[in-house]
Amino acid sequence: MMKKRTDSNRGARIASKVQTLVAEILRGDFSDDDLLAGISLVGAVAHGGLQFVRLFYYSRNENINAVQKRLDEVTKTIRFELAARMNQKYVPDIRFEYDNTLETAERIDKLLDNLEVE
Repeated sequence: MMKKRTDSNRGARIASKVQTLVAEILRGDFSDDDLLAGISLVGAVAHGGLQFVRLFYYSRNENINAVQKRLDEVTKTIRFELAARMNQKYVPDIRFEYDNTLETAERIDKLLDNLEVE
C-alpha cells in the first residue's frame, strides 16, 4: 500500500497566492482610498488548516489605528473579490496585521549609533 504524500508547502503557496491577489485588489479597487492607497503587503501566513491567512502590511500613513480600522471594514469586500479570483472550493478568511519591522530596525539603528558616539 502506498503512503499518501503530504504537501507541506501547500500553506505557504496558498498564503502567497492570497497575498498577491489581495495586493492586486487593494491596488485596483481601493486606489482612491487615502488610508489604503499607501499599504504594502509584506508577508502572509496560513493558519488553522488553511482556514485563515494573516496578511502583514506596512503603511506610510502615520495613523495605523485608522488604517487597521479601515482594513477591518473592507475585509468582507476584499474576501468576496478574492473568492471570485481564486479557483478553489474554499477561500480562507483573511486578517490584516501591521508589521512594525521597519520602525524596530530604525530604533535599533539609532540605539547602535548612540553607543558608537559614547
